[in-house]
Amino acid sequence: MLVLITYDVATSSKNGTRRLRKVAKKCQDYGQRVQNSVFECIVDATELTRLKKELIDLIDEDVDSLRIYRLGNNYQNKVEHIGAKESFDVEAPLIF
Repeated sequence: MLVLITYDVATSSKNGTRRLRKVAKKCQDYGQRVQNSVFECIVDATELTRLKKELIDLIDEDVDSLRIYRLGNNYQNKVEHIGAKESFDVEAPLIF
């Protein structure tokens, strides 16, 4: 299923900057960055549960926020891209 993960980490302290880097790195482990604090991840239910727990362990719930949108397996009709940063197929092989 396609999951969209967005986050806002308070960076007013050194710990906040460190949390921000850790959250971004964890999201990169599961998907592709599509905007600054937005990731598209193709995961199954078990991976989503693991990712959610790992992210909750990283953030400070008093000052940070995390949003997870489950777009499901038929997400192609639910995602529309307009503008810069060419859209890509998140399930296609990555070639470096």
